[in-house]
Amino acid sequence: MFEAAELGHQVSKADYKAQTPALREALLDAQYALQNEPCFSVVILINGVDAAGKGETVNLLNEWMDPRLIDTHAFGDICGDEEQYPPMWRYWRALPAKGRIGILFGSWYSDAVFTQFQADKDTAALPARLDEIIRFETMLAEEGIVLLKLWFHLGKKAQKTRLTELEKDPRTRWRVGERDWEHCKHYDAYRQLAETVLMRTSTGAAPWMVVEGENERYRNLTVGKLLLEALQQGMAKAAPHHTPKSPLLTPRDGLRILDRLVLNQPLSKTDYTDQLETLQGRLNTLSRHPKLREHGVLVVFEGNDAAGKGGTIRRVTGALDARQYHVHPIAAPTQEELAQPYLWRFWRRLPRQGRFAIFDRSWYGRVLVERVEGFAAEPDWMRAYAEINDFEQQLHDAGYIVVKFWLAIDADEQLKRFQAREETGFKRFKITDDDWRNREKWPAYREAVHDMVERTSTPAAPWLLIEANNKYYARIKVLRCLCEAIEARLR
Repeated sequence: MFEAAELGHQVSKADYKAQTPALREALLDAQYALQNEPCFSVVILINGVDAAGKGETVNLLNEWMDPRLIDTHAFGDICGDEEQYPPMWRYWRALPAKGRIGILFGSWYSDAVFTQFQADKDTAALPARLDEIIRFETMLAEEGIVLLKLWFHLGKKAQKTRLTELEKDPRTRWRVGERDWEHCKHYDAYRQLAETVLMRTSTGAAPWMVVEGENERYRNLTVGKLLLEALQQGMAKAAPHHTPKSPLLTPRDGLRILDRLVLNQPLSKTDYTDQLETLQGRLNTLSRHPKLREHGVLVVFEGNDAAGKGGTIRRVTGALDARQYHVHPIAAPTQEELAQPYLWRFWRRLPRQGRFAIFDRSWYGRVLVERVEGFAAEPDWMRAYAEINDFEQQLHDAGYIVVKFWLAIDADEQLKRFQAREETGFKRFKITDDDWRNREKWPAYREAVHDMVERTSTPAAPWLLIEANNKYYARIKVLRCLCEAIEARLR
């Protein structure tokens, strides 16, 4: 697929000088139009063979356009704090907000595909990794990101000539190192791998654009025109349009596991107090286990309003060193968060190894409140099930222990707790008009919960259902299940 990029295209100085001003002006106009109507963002992936002009192109784009509206990130080997998190963490943090352009010099292809290949020459896991990348890029496109994937190419002879020229010039000698010559030595194998990767991951949502890198003027004009086209197409797609209505999801086999829970479970206060102390001690011991330094722990609490999430969280944190955990109460997204893909605000809250992150509500809001209240369109919350499963699988593969609790109470118990909150002065902050309004939609929320549990309970992150009409029982069961989940992973 690289033959067309080895034809030796030339652009004369006169043609380049004639075309450049108009192209730069059009790019600036498109950039400012995007700033004024921030309905999407643009991510430019800079990848390709060594010495093909990748670094020069990054500098060029920042020169031709307003650099204040561009976020440029150059990625090397994963090191330092980045080793504490899943491989994709650093790329999520680099995503530009809507209305901005992000340039990623090096990308998820560098880490997961090419660097790995160069290290061990093992491509057995390549198909699965490429499938993960395709799903990730499809999600970004659905979330309003225009992906411009540029592969800068040089033929074998041209690359060797270019490296030799750079190395001979004292001003550019620093740009050529042992790694560059090592890559050049294995050019044929690298090219074969690149063809496989590009052909497999060039999709309708995120196609690859191969840029011939031998002639600087041709390369510059090509990149500028591709970016302008991406901006213009993004604006056209962002225009209001009608989305066809999709059928609501229902459980595949009709199984409603929540309906089978016996929500009233007996446990006296005396037994609760005895077990609480034992289990908190057990959890504290686990939190100091040497092997836990290799894992982060994510504890997710979802449940009916007034199901006791807050009280249960306090019993969990009561067993932990305050320096070891952080509780994240998740409310409606901020304006900053709305300018990013919906999972972005959770990626940035991941704990370091050896730490706990406790989520009071979570990413499941997309398939619960956003679904029921109509804050997310049906296609968006329907695709979220697979996206969430991918997210949690990545966490699991990176060593995280993901423990998810659904605290379930019945409608009568919820009414009693709502009324008690209204009648108790120091608890009135716990009840709002939204709680009463949500209660009126009990059947719709219950349907959404059934779908959520069925479609996102996986081996990597199963749902643990907690019968919560009795708060004492619920707290004890949560602590016991959390300890068992950590113990199982540490073994």
